[in-house]
Amino acid sequence: MVADAPSAAVERTAIKKVSVRLVPFVALMFFVNYLDRTAVSFAEPNGMGQDLALTAAQFGFASGIFFLGYIVLEVPSNMALHRFGARRWLSRIMVTWGIVSLLFTWVSSSEQLYVLRFLLGVAEAGFFPGAILFLSQWVPSRHRTKILGLFYLAQPLTTVFGAPLAGYFIGHDGLFGLEGWRVMFLFVSLPAILLGVVAWFYLIDRPADAKWLTQDEKDWLTRELETENAGKTGGDDHKHGKGELKAAFTNARVWILALVYFGFVYGLYALAFFLPTIINGFQEQYDTTFSVMDKAWITAIPYLPAAIVLFFWSRHATKHGVRTWHIAGPAVVGGVSIPLALYMGSPAATVAVITITACAIFAALPVFWSVPSRFLTGAAAAAGIALINTAGNVAGFASSYITGWLKDLSGDYYVPLYLVGFFMLLSAALMVWLASRGGTGAPTADTEHKQMETTR
Repeated sequence: MVADAPSAAVERTAIKKVSVRLVPFVALMFFVNYLDRTAVSFAEPNGMGQDLALTAAQFGFASGIFFLGYIVLEVPSNMALHRFGARRWLSRIMVTWGIVSLLFTWVSSSEQLYVLRFLLGVAEAGFFPGAILFLSQWVPSRHRTKILGLFYLAQPLTTVFGAPLAGYFIGHDGLFGLEGWRVMFLFVSLPAILLGVVAWFYLIDRPADAKWLTQDEKDWLTRELETENAGKTGGDDHKHGKGELKAAFTNARVWILALVYFGFVYGLYALAFFLPTIINGFQEQYDTTFSVMDKAWITAIPYLPAAIVLFFWSRHATKHGVRTWHIAGPAVVGGVSIPLALYMGSPAATVAVITITACAIFAALPVFWSVPSRFLTGAAAAAGIALINTAGNVAGFASSYITGWLKDLSGDYYVPLYLVGFFMLLSAALMVWLASRGGTGAPTADTEHKQMETTR
């Protein structure tokens, strides 16, 4: 049924206000979140690796143990967010991880690095799935891909702006008597604490409480979301209990999506943690020299095109309806391109191919995250999204540790990057298989401009 003109006008203004008032702030939180968790990748080739005498395997383990800490509390954290509200819980998470991140300034051994990385994961647990859940509770599913796409821009842009920023701080060696990489940890940690305090007063848990929405906009959002959630898993049970947890943990689609996400995140963090080290290796491989800022800018190169592709890919999926190829297609491109980077004959050619991989990964991720909320709601959505993201955290640990271990074992990055390609191709195959069984909730041709179907 086509909405009447007044209703359509209310819809447009309501979605626009959510896009302007909430998405940029939550994206800024995500920017700081991703910068803090990947700051170690900028520190390692710029003094930390040498000062702490880290091997590639030790650095990979330090990078990856973060995800083990995250996994420990991820599902409980998202359930707590559902119970206590995003405003309180996301604020608490940010302040806690900011304090832990600050302690990296004074780390003095590999053992201390392991402990702090683990504690950082514990402190950050639940932030990303909590942010996804929070934004998903503000807009109907037909607008969700667009909203999540805008939110997800923060991740590639973190490297676009974060890498030069990290390089700038690292260049201030001797400030406060600290090595440059310690100065970097000091200054990238403080924003998390400040934003956490601001979030307590800025975020709002539900549309009905938003003073910046008109009453018509509040009523429309509340009505649309309630109608949409009524037919979903968890939608008929508003109690926060074992039933909703069981609904998520026994849903086969959730587990398949978790495996799909594993492949994407395996590639994402293999690049995030080791790209600066690979670029540092160009100096010996191609007999050239880069300054700290040169390496920072080269690291940032793949991520600006990735942000642009992400933006237009998610807009296309919103306009025409999410299709299987919106997710599986980029997985194939990423899976094929990443091993090709090994055979390029210059730094420019290598970075160009890695840019294609980054574009593929980031194009698919926001579209992917629009899928779980098509068939889950309430505490079941909180648990299901957290469970899927847990698989991503397992991939984050595995890709970080295995990439470093295989690099030490084989002496180069050939085997590790072939493995990245394999997992991304596996994600594509699983997504196609799930869609063939009607498990993604993707719209059919005659409903692609209507609200997304819920598969039962």
